[in-house]
This record gives sequence, structure tokens and C-alpha cells, in this order.
Amino acid sequence: MLAYFVDGYNKRHQLTPSYILVLFIVSVLAATWALVTLVRRESTRRSALFVAFVDLCFVGAFIAGAYELRGIASANCVSVSGGVSSQGGVTTGPDSVTLSPLTINYTPWSISANKSCAMLKASFAFAIMNCILFATTAVMALFLHRHERVYVKETVYRSRSHGSR
Repeated sequence: MLAYFVDGYNKRHQLTPSYILVLFIVSVLAATWALVTLVRRESTRRSALFVAFVDLCFVGAFIAGAYELRGIASANCVSVSGGVSSQGGVTTGPDSVTLSPLTINYTPWSISANKSCAMLKASFAFAIMNCILFATTAVMALFLHRHERVYVKETVYRSRSHGSR
């Protein structure tokens, strides 16, 4: 979703704003990290503390990205108009119904959405969700480290000497 904005700014030969760029870079790195830890599951078990540390770093990075994008949280991206309204008086037309002294007008619904605003708002929500999910995986990695079984391999060497005395 953020690649849409990065591509748009690149096509216009403009610098991508930091609030988009930070979240884009963190999202790409986090997706790569998630795939690597999934594929290398056995080594993830052995290095659970490192995985928990990196996951917590991503939590901080997503918090920074959400903080940079905080202005979009209160934006109204969709406006809806139309519906049913009532007023006194007599009117005629295909979209009105007259009831004694009251006229009820019906206007078809009109919804307009600002695509850029809606996509930035969704990116903000995904950043918050990723904070929660990476914090959860960090805690799970700590539990994985705590319950890791340690195997001790004991080796016994016996030597015999055959000598004549």
C-alpha cells in the first residue's frame, strides 16, 4: 500500500515524505525478517533471545512510523451525503412524497472517498497492528528461550595400556 505513494512521488521526481518513507522501509524490513524467521525455524529456536530483541526493535520502529503518521488519525477521509430529509410545504417531483403538510424528499446516496487519505489511514492502522503482533512474537520467543531443553553430551574416554612390568 505504501509502495503506491513511493511510486507516485518517484514518477513526479519528488522526494517521498518521511512519514511515508519511514513506515515503508520498516514494513519491508519487517516482512523480510518474518519470512526469514519462519523459514529458519530451527535456528530461531537456538537464538530465541536474538529473535526477541530484533522483534522488539521492530516494535519500536513501527511505533516511530505510527508517530510520524499520527496526523492522519483524526482525518475524515469519506463523506456521505443524501438520504431522506423532511420539510413542510408541498413539492412535487420523482424523488418526493407529499403527506398532508409534510413533504419527504429522497436524494440518492452520494459517497466520496479520498483514496490517498484512506490508504494512509489504513497504513497507520497496520502500523499499530504490527506493533502488537511483533510484541506478541517477541514474548513468544522469550518463552521459547525459557523452555529450551539443554542437552549435555557426556563423553567418557577409557584408555588401557598393555605393558609388561
